[in-house]
Amino acid sequence: MFPRDFLFGFSESGFQFEMGFKGSEDPNSDWWVWVRDFENVISGVVSGDLPEDGVGYWDLYSADHELAARLGMNCARIGVEWSRIFPRPTYDVRVDVERDEGGNITSIGVDYRALEELDRVASREAVGRYRSILGDWRSRGGIVIVNLNHFTLPLWLHDPVAVRRQGPGRAPSGWLSSSAVVEFAKYASYIAWKFDDLADYYSTLNEPTIIYIAGYLNVKSGFPPGYISFDAAREAAKNLAEAHARAYEAIKRISKKPVGLINATTAVEPISPDHAELAEIASSIINYPILDAVTTGKSMIIGERRDLAGKLDWIGVNYYSRTVIKPDTPPLGFKLVEGYGFNCGGVTSLAGRRCSDFGWEVYPEGLYKVLLEVWRRYGLEIIVTENGVADKEDIIRPGFIASHMAMTAKALEEGVKVKGYLHWALTDNYEWAQGFRMRFGLAKVDYESKKRKLRPSSLIFKEIAENRGIPGELEYV
Repeated sequence: MFPRDFLFGFSESGFQFEMGFKGSEDPNSDWWVWVRDFENVISGVVSGDLPEDGVGYWDLYSADHELAARLGMNCARIGVEWSRIFPRPTYDVRVDVERDEGGNITSIGVDYRALEELDRVASREAVGRYRSILGDWRSRGGIVIVNLNHFTLPLWLHDPVAVRRQGPGRAPSGWLSSSAVVEFAKYASYIAWKFDDLADYYSTLNEPTIIYIAGYLNVKSGFPPGYISFDAAREAAKNLAEAHARAYEAIKRISKKPVGLINATTAVEPISPDHAELAEIASSIINYPILDAVTTGKSMIIGERRDLAGKLDWIGVNYYSRTVIKPDTPPLGFKLVEGYGFNCGGVTSLAGRRCSDFGWEVYPEGLYKVLLEVWRRYGLEIIVTENGVADKEDIIRPGFIASHMAMTAKALEEGVKVKGYLHWALTDNYEWAQGFRMRFGLAKVDYESKKRKLRPSSLIFKEIAENRGIPGELEYV
């Protein structure tokens, strides 16, 4: 059973959901130029689908919120697009920046004068629309998690096509530049200043590990800038950890609300029980470099930074599947095993489990495992901020929802402080480099008419949320 104050809800991001109607376009982000770059499209790095043909949440948010409420949802993680709030650069707004002898940014002071200057640069239309979106959900009694960043950056801060062609340092380089840390702190201060009356929680970054792994180590991911470099990945990781810590401090100067970070978390398991210790090491490398840095001040990738420690109130766990590893030669000492987890590539995994349309193995036990692992490692409140499945025909999703919620309940029963479960997603969405091919929604979207139609699995979610538990008749799924 789930406690009375447990949060059931949905998560969304601006770039993936907002656009769909004329006037809702946001041409000022790095992903906007990335998904329409000719070289990316013809090489198959991206789908060729365009976000402006999407779900239309920017205009249909009220109807979507009504749909969520009807499904028993009482919480929403709502993304704010940095490029909408600041379509123009904020470099000229002066703030106090302190660095250590290594050049690391250890403090950023954003005072009231700077906030007023930022207000003059910001898009009043975007600020007003986000206030309407957040206010609409709150008016229904919903809890609001304001998420500041979900992969995208303003184009003035990151031009990924130019970085790919010319290299970092010759174009706006995003997280490879310390200026991104400074500008993010300004942005975070401004968001807290303008929206704190509508926020219950803040999250700074969504899945920062994915940003530096997919963008700088895995060109097949389709993530910008597609510039392969271990040094670049390490620098981006360091700047992302700094950005979170400095944003945490900036928000806390304005707000008393809890500030968290959302982590891409996979259950790392060995191909053989003989390699259990190696799996623990692999999990630390894959899952926890940023979280370790902003809690303990020590990270396997970033090193020791005491100024980063203690900068976290809660942790968002995004969980989709497991990762199976086996021993390999240095420097990592392990490698991923094909046929399991995110590397299925078929209808079923080598373990005989169903796989999603994305080729991801359905492995609910992994959610239970990572919830225990995160709780024991950090002892902070956890919200499952993403969990869902790409399943156009809605064959897998009913069982997926019931089984993953059951694993969440099991973790709760064992003392893990899990505050909520947010489904990805309420509606179908634009799935980054995959475009519209992957269907994650509890509601199917007709992209021509923008009409929503609930899939049968949505009733499973509704039943569990309204009963605060998994009824016996649902155990068969």
